[in-house]
Amino acid sequence: MPVLPTAKLSRADLADLNAFLAVHHARSFTKAAVELGITASALSQAIRNLEARLGVRLLNRTSRTVSPTEAGGNLAKRLEVGFLEIGGALAEVNRYRDRPVGRLRLNVLKDGAKLVLARHLPRFLQRYPEVSVEVAVEDRMVDIVAAGFDAGIRYGGTVPEDFVAVRIGTPLRWVAVAAPRYLNRSPAITAPEDLKAHNCIQIRTGQGTIYRWDFEKDGERRAIEVPGQLCVNETTLGVDIAVAGGGITYCLEERVRDEVGRGELQIVLPDWAPTEPAFYLYYPGHRQVPPGLRELIEVLREEE
Repeated sequence: MPVLPTAKLSRADLADLNAFLAVHHARSFTKAAVELGITASALSQAIRNLEARLGVRLLNRTSRTVSPTEAGGNLAKRLEVGFLEIGGALAEVNRYRDRPVGRLRLNVLKDGAKLVLARHLPRFLQRYPEVSVEVAVEDRMVDIVAAGFDAGIRYGGTVPEDFVAVRIGTPLRWVAVAAPRYLNRSPAITAPEDLKAHNCIQIRTGQGTIYRWDFEKDGERRAIEVPGQLCVNETTLGVDIAVAGGGITYCLEERVRDEVGRGELQIVLPDWAPTEPAFYLYYPGHRQVPPGLRELIEVLREEE
């Protein structure tokens, strides 16, 4: 396979090789274009230019799939090593700077975005103006390495193995809540099992399962499979439906502090509210820590 001599690599060559690696990882021109911040048509043209200069097809394209050719697969393996070395070299140079410079890509679950990033990220951006941050908010579990993210934020206990995990914040208290108008017209609730006779707003987790509501009192733990007419996969809608009197929802106490304070929601079984692990920021330990990530962690932990 023709190879571009290292000494003659131009800026365009490096950009096109990086573009090819992004498509190879994403297996999609559309997803790779979003990651690179360019249009899919521009990305496609960059790959065609690279293939033309090399004289070899690197990707097999159909209307639905993108897959590497044998030459493309071999090139991707070598490029991964090379770009990892380049990234490490740049990170090493950045150590000599007074302030970090670069771009961070984060994948964050919705509660983490609302309760952690919305609170602390403005301070980080003001303190480090030469670092840009892209945040993807989703509860679905994502392979952050394969998807090109530098770090993720998840609940403690759900962070994948083989990652460096750093606690950010304090342990989290989980509560069941409902509007007073719902509770006033419904059977009394004195124990977790009483929820089986109520209209609960079920929760589908990022792993795709229906979440069992956890309760704890005096060291006794119970996990209840609650019934319900509605199932949601994110907190905001569940809280809004509960405020409207549509049933009981289950979420972080901090998430509904304002609604409880205004009397729109009432905590159900407050003596049974469990405390679970805090949020954690996690990142791959086998890679060079990108510029700005350590500083972001410091900001997120300042008020612990």
